[in-house]
Amino acid sequence: MSQTTQTTVPITPITPITSIGSLLVANRGEIAVRIFRTARDLGLSTVAVHSDPDADALHVRHADAAVRLPGAAPADTYLRGDLLIAAARAAGADAVHPGYGFLSENAGFARQVLDAGLAWVGPPPEAIEAMASKTRAKELVRAAGVPLLDPVDPAAATAADLPLLLKAAAGGGGRGMRVVRDLDSLKESLEAARAEALSAFGDDEVFAEPYVERGRHVEVQVFADAHGTVWALGTRDCSLQRRHQKVIEEAPAPGLPETLRETLHTAAVAAARAVSYRGAGTVEFLVGADGRPYFLEMNTRLQVEHPVTEAVFGLDLVALQLRIAEGHALPLIPPPPSGHAVEARLYAEDPAHDWRPQTGVLHTLDLPGHVRVDTGFTAGDTVGVHYDPMLAKVVAHAPTRAEAVRILADALSRARIHGLTTNRDLLVRSLRHPEFAAARLDTGFYERHLDALVEATPDPALACLAAALAEAAPAPGAPLAARLGGWRNLRSQPRTRRYTVAGTEYEAQYAPLGDPDVRVLAASREAVTLEVGGVRRMFHVKHKSNTVYVDSVLGSHALVPVPRFPDPQDRTEPGSLLAPMPGTVVRIAEGLAPGSTVTAGQPLLWLEAMKMEHRILAPASGTLTALHAVTGRQVEFGALLAVVQEDQH
Repeated sequence: MSQTTQTTVPITPITPITSIGSLLVANRGEIAVRIFRTARDLGLSTVAVHSDPDADALHVRHADAAVRLPGAAPADTYLRGDLLIAAARAAGADAVHPGYGFLSENAGFARQVLDAGLAWVGPPPEAIEAMASKTRAKELVRAAGVPLLDPVDPAAATAADLPLLLKAAAGGGGRGMRVVRDLDSLKESLEAARAEALSAFGDDEVFAEPYVERGRHVEVQVFADAHGTVWALGTRDCSLQRRHQKVIEEAPAPGLPETLRETLHTAAVAAARAVSYRGAGTVEFLVGADGRPYFLEMNTRLQVEHPVTEAVFGLDLVALQLRIAEGHALPLIPPPPSGHAVEARLYAEDPAHDWRPQTGVLHTLDLPGHVRVDTGFTAGDTVGVHYDPMLAKVVAHAPTRAEAVRILADALSRARIHGLTTNRDLLVRSLRHPEFAAARLDTGFYERHLDALVEATPDPALACLAAALAEAAPAPGAPLAARLGGWRNLRSQPRTRRYTVAGTEYEAQYAPLGDPDVRVLAASREAVTLEVGGVRRMFHVKHKSNTVYVDSVLGSHALVPVPRFPDPQDRTEPGSLLAPMPGTVVRIAEGLAPGSTVTAGQPLLWLEAMKMEHRILAPASGTLTALHAVTGRQVEFGALLAVVQEDQH
């Protein structure tokens, strides 16, 4: 149930402005595009800001005006409040929307905006400060009867305190978070969490609290105006997470007892009232396996997963943010909820290899039109190394949870995404997993099921055959010899073509087909129709660079043709550690130097890419014979970092 009551505590009033005319979004990517969409609907002019790598990004192309922030790293661009204020003034904007991430929960930046005479599309700086203090935030909800996870001093932690969760004090999104299960790794985890928090938020403060095993991540969307009205817009479940970052979210949170739902609503509204909150905010809880809720934090901004709440309540939360910033009042009662919504975050990453982010050109991004797609990319855009690798948020809304889940899984399975490895197949399998279907949700889902989910890949044999047939099909207007198939001395022998798929080599035989149960009904350079066991199947084929992309309802595959005459120089020295992605070397293991003895799986150095740290591990036990990595140096994909000579005994 949604909830609203009139406040009984004094709230500092704001001075209504006539109206917002021009809006600068102090952010990038998908959220900037999404905010611009609503701004256009409301008749506002829009201003984008961009770093040098984002000069031609989609959010820049969607804005009426754009201002350059010189540089590439967030610390030099999107985290520079002074540059953002200067950009607003230069472009004539009279309001600033911070989006999420970056400076969206920075009270100092909010004050800079207000001091510059601009409208701030967010909560009061005092509210941001109050909720930024984890101690103060927990005091605010203690009176509502919600149990708290009390902080643990890392310097005094004992084995009895384990496991611990380290969290960045200045932000969220999973950055700066680490689970510590043994005291020996606590120091290293603290250093890594602080470094990641500093890179993402410009603040390296980290705190620790108990880690609740198999808990559910449940949150309440709140909305408040300056006239005393506070809404609790239902609940969301965000339990499916990787690296403590949400992957699949839904509203309402399924299976919550009504008493628990009311408790969470009451606590969330009380927290908002206690700080005279205005605008959009989210109060997050961890619900243990025993059903007891624990307050986590309040995010004083719009959430990534806000579209599921919009779908269920039929609201535009960005439009509400803008109206509240203009001083308007909310209706006393929010609209009633309807149906169920599920959102999946589509990332350019490889879940089978430690969620490794992917970079490069996105050749194709095509999703069915019956789902909502919020994205910061179009076909031909480049996914770079400096920012989060999320390609899109895909949202389905239906009368029931089962229908919404089914629609979303089907839409993702039919998507055509070429150029980069993504988590698309993992999302589909997650949505169709029996535990998810039964709403048995908790934050350990991927710890238990990841190996099985990434191994359940569809058989690429038919995709390889389709690729070979498409490659052999003559182009329109081809010479007669090509249309006749060319000359072969042994026409009775099948032709073969070999491809590698995810590192495994496959051979396709065709003309004539080696499998009597497979018939070719049609074949062109872009589409092949096969009859397999009496069932007709269509395969879409696209050639790009040195890769063939094959999509069908059976699955999608990226095939790399195997050269008929491999380059003999295309070899790598055994034990070589190559950069798995472009990035910056941020740390090298203490004391590591040529001649050092290493053990298999030992972290040797750390790369930072897309605001995440990635460990480079020793491939075997042996001796480090070469170290080419240098702290602070940028490396390209495939660069030689080090060489380990394996022990022979």
